Formats: sequence, structure tokens, C-alpha cells
Amino acid sequence: MSNLKRILLILPILIGTSSNAFAETMLRPDDFVGFSFWFISMGSLAATAFFFLERGAVVQGWRTSITVAGIITGITFVHSLYLRNLWLSTGDIPTVYKYIEWLITMPLLAIQFYLILTAIKKVPTTIFWKLLIGALIMVMGGYAGETGYILPFIGFVIWMSGWIFILYEIFSGEAGKIVYKSNNEDLIATFSILRMIVTIGWAVYPLGYVFGYLTGGLDSSSLSIIYNFADFVNKIAFGITIWVLAK
Repeated sequence: MSNLKRILLILPILIGTSSNAFAETMLRPDDFVGFSFWFISMGSLAATAFFFLERGAVVQGWRTSITVAGIITGITFVHSLYLRNLWLSTGDIPTVYKYIEWLITMPLLAIQFYLILTAIKKVPTTIFWKLLIGALIMVMGGYAGETGYILPFIGFVIWMSGWIFILYEIFSGEAGKIVYKSNNEDLIATFSILRMIVTIGWAVYPLGYVFGYLTGGLDSSSLSIIYNFADFVNKIAFGITIWVLAK
């Protein structure tokens, strides 16, 4: 399928979603929370179009990873518009709504490390499953704690356990050892950047859990702004870093 046909298939969905965003009410110029939702949604839309257009410009082995990058930003775009509407309608964004997106995008971000390695050489599928399961445990633990299914502190411990497990895998586990033994300098440099994003960028989420939910130090509006700007690094910059390596 040509890039033009691919974009023509996606555009009606994106345009329809964008039109629905105007259904409730207009964004006020001084509404910084609403602005942050527009900011990440427009950035995600641009990134999605870019990744799908560039998919055919990289070699076959890298196309899956570029496609997943576009799926991640596409989901972020649609979900951000929905939350913007929710904010304009109710004046509140319960953090729990973010878990709808995280349950899909966080595992996809995690398995990108596996997809990168498979584009270069054959690697064990156990890496895929460990990264996927670690991300699911992380998000589901946070969701269960924040919705009251388990004790909030237990939810935080589960979230941290899943995150630390992912960090271990990409630094010292199977994935990390493969990169360490590699002579591909571009792979090593890219993996280092992606590791830092997962280490520093993802730290926003457990910190938000602590200060937004456990201690109540931040309200949902402040957390929404923080999460929206963090998404630029954790999703858009993450995907662009992979694209640079693929090119």
C-alpha cells in the first residue's frame, strides 16, 4: 500500500475525531490545562502522519517498529482529544482515565526494545514476553491501587516492581547484554537514549502516583499538564529516536 493510500485511509478517522473535539465547547485562551491537551494531541497527530509516511522509507526489518511508533502516537492523539472534551465539559480529569491509554501504549513502548533488536539480529522471544508482562504488571498495579481494588501503597509497589523489572531487562538483562556485546555503535547510542527516556521520562508516572494520589499534593489539573508534556518525550521523541536509527 502506498503512503498516499495509507494516509487517505487514516485521515477520515482523524478528521472525524478532531471534529468531535469541537462538539462541547471552545477552549478558553487562558485554559492552560486545555492547551496542554491540544498541544500533545496536535504533536501526536503530526508524529503519527510522519511515522506512517516514513514507514516505506526504511528497510523491511524496521517497518514494524516504525508502525508501532505511529500506533502509539495515534492512540495518544485520539485519547488526548477525548480527555480535552472531558475537561471542557466537567472541569476535571480523573487520573484514572489515563490508564485507558497507558494499558495499550506502555506495553507497546516496552516491546519496542525487542523490535529494535529483531531488526538487527535474531534474538530470543523471551525478551518480548518479559518486556510486555513487565509493562502490563506496572500499569495494572497502578490502576488497581488508584481505583481501590487493592491498597494504594500495594498498587504503588506493584507499579515500581514492573518498572524496575523493565529497567533491569534493558540495562542488565537479556536485551541489555545483547546491546553490550554488539559492535553496532548506532544501536548502542540509540539504546542509551531510549533507556534514559524510560528511566527519567517514565519516572513522572510513579511520582504522579505519589504526589497526586497517595499524598494529594497535586490536583488532577496539574497532573494532566505534567503528563501531557511528558508524553512528548516518552512517546513522540521515543519514536523519532527509533526512526533516526532505522534511517
